[in-house]
Amino acid sequence: MEFVQSAPVLGNQYRDDPVLRAMLACNLPGDVLASIEGDLDELGAHAAQAWIEARAASVVQPTLRQWDAWGDRVDRIDVTPAWRLGAAMTTRYGLVAAGHDSTHGVYARIDQFARVYLYHVASEFYTCPLAMSDGAATALMASGASALIERAVPRLLARDPTRLWLSGQWMTETAGGSDVARTGTVARRDGDGTWRLFGRKWFTSAVVGEMALALARPEGAGEGTDALALFLVETRDAHGRWNGIRIDRLKDKLGTRELPTAEIQLDGALATPVGELAHGVRLIAPVLNVTRTWNAVCALATMRRCIALATDYARRREAFGKPLALQPLHRATLAALAAEFEAAFHFVFFVVALLGRGAQASADERALLRVLTPLAKLWTGRLAVRVASETCEAFGGAGYIEDTGIPQLLRDAQVFPIWEGTTNVLALDVLRALGADGVDALVAAAGSLLADAGGDHHGIGACLDAARAWHAQRCTSRDALEAGARGFALTLARGFAAAVLARHAAWAVRAHGERRALAALDAFAAAGLSRLASAVDVDALLADNCAP
Repeated sequence: MEFVQSAPVLGNQYRDDPVLRAMLACNLPGDVLASIEGDLDELGAHAAQAWIEARAASVVQPTLRQWDAWGDRVDRIDVTPAWRLGAAMTTRYGLVAAGHDSTHGVYARIDQFARVYLYHVASEFYTCPLAMSDGAATALMASGASALIERAVPRLLARDPTRLWLSGQWMTETAGGSDVARTGTVARRDGDGTWRLFGRKWFTSAVVGEMALALARPEGAGEGTDALALFLVETRDAHGRWNGIRIDRLKDKLGTRELPTAEIQLDGALATPVGELAHGVRLIAPVLNVTRTWNAVCALATMRRCIALATDYARRREAFGKPLALQPLHRATLAALAAEFEAAFHFVFFVVALLGRGAQASADERALLRVLTPLAKLWTGRLAVRVASETCEAFGGAGYIEDTGIPQLLRDAQVFPIWEGTTNVLALDVLRALGADGVDALVAAAGSLLADAGGDHHGIGACLDAARAWHAQRCTSRDALEAGARGFALTLARGFAAAVLARHAAWAVRAHGERRALAALDAFAAAGLSRLASAVDVDALLADNCAP
C-alpha cells in the first residue's frame, strides 16, 4: 500500500499548554483562576477545532465591491467566516472587556491576555482591530473627553455583539509611517463648528470597524508633530453610509490576508477632536502601549502554535528508521525553540501584569512599563519570525506547501516586527524611554527578580551590567548610541526575560517540584543573552550602495 504521511494534530490548546497553565497558577489567586478556567478551556477547544476546519476549507480572503448593480458607490467589504464570528467570540469571552473589568482587579489584564493568546491564531487576525479597540478605549479614558467616553467606551467594551464597536487607528500615510510629523491629512472647521477631515490614509487595518482614532493637522496649524490633533471618526452616518470615506483598494499583503487592510480617502469625514487641537501624538500614545502588548501576546500565540505542530509532527514522521522525535539533532532543535519561547512568554506576561496594575502602579513601575513594552514587542516580533521559519524547516518539503497551513504561519508572523513599530523604531523608543537613569532602574528590577529566584546562576546580572556599561560609554555620542541600539535593546530584553524566567523556575521547583522551566532557563542562557555588537566601519561597508 502506498505510504501516506499522517498530518499533525492539535489537542485542546489550553489543556496542552504547560507554560500557560503554570504561569496562571503562579500569578493568579486560586479563586480567580477557577472562575476563568472554563472559558480558557473552551477557547483551547475552539483553537483546535478552527485548525481542523481551516485545513478542510477553501482559502477565503476579504473582497471589496466598490459599486452596486445600479452604479452607486457602496464600497462593501465582505469578510471571512472567522471574521463574521468575531463579534460573538469577542463579547462571549470578553476579549477586550475583560482587561477593563474591575472584577479581578490587578489580575484583569492577565485574564484578558490569556484569552487573547488562546484565540489569536483561530481568529485570523481579528485580534488586530480588537487590539486597536482596546487601545482606543484606554486612550479615550485617559483623555478626559467625557462626551466621547460616554458614547464610545461602553461600545468598545461591550459584551453584547449587537452593541460592539471596533476601532481603527489611522496614522500611516504615504509620506511616512512612524514619521507622523509628515502627516498630510487636514482638519477643517465648518461655520457651525463641525470638523471634517480631508486626506489619504495609506494603511487602515480596521476600516470595517465602527470608529477610528485619526491624526490630522488642523487647517492653519504649524508644521511638525506637536501641531497634529487627534480626532474620533465614526465610519458610518446615521443611515449606514460611509462618513466621507472612500475605499480605494484592499492591500495585497504577504500575510494576514484574512485581515482587510485598505487605502482610503477622507473627503469631508465628520470628526470630533479628542482633547486639545494639538499634541495628538501624545494623546494617542496610550493606544500604542496597549497595541504593542497585544502584538507581543499574539506573537507568543503564533510561536506556541508552531511549536505545538512541529512537536506533534515529530512524533508522526519517521526518517532513517525512527521518528523525528527520537532523532537527537531534531530534538535539540525543538528544545531550543521551546526554551526561547518560554523565556519570551514569561517576559511578556510580566509586562501584562505590570499593565494590569493601572492606577495602583508606582512611579517606578510605570517607568519600567514604558521601557519593557517596546522591548517585549521588539524581541517577540523577531523571535516569532525565527520560530515560524524553523517550523517550516521542521516539516521539510511539507512546510513549503501552502495547504498544509505551515507556510501561512511564517507569512503571518512577518507582521509582528513591522506593525506598531519596526525593530529599529522600537530600539530608538527604548533609548528615549530609558532617559538618564532608566538602565539602572531596569537592572535593579532584574536584581529583585533574581533575589526572589534565590540568586543568579546564569550570568544574568553580568549581562545587564555589560549593557549598562555599553550605554554609559556611548551616552555622549548620539550616533554611536543609535547605531548599536538594536543589539542593546535585544540584550536588555533577553537579560530581563532570563531574570523573570529564573523567578518563575524557582517557584515551579518550590511549589511543584517541576523542573521544565529551569531546563528552559539553562538552555536559554546557554544560547547567549547578550546581543551587544562591537563597532564596525559602517561608512566603508555602505560606501558604494548608500551614498548620500
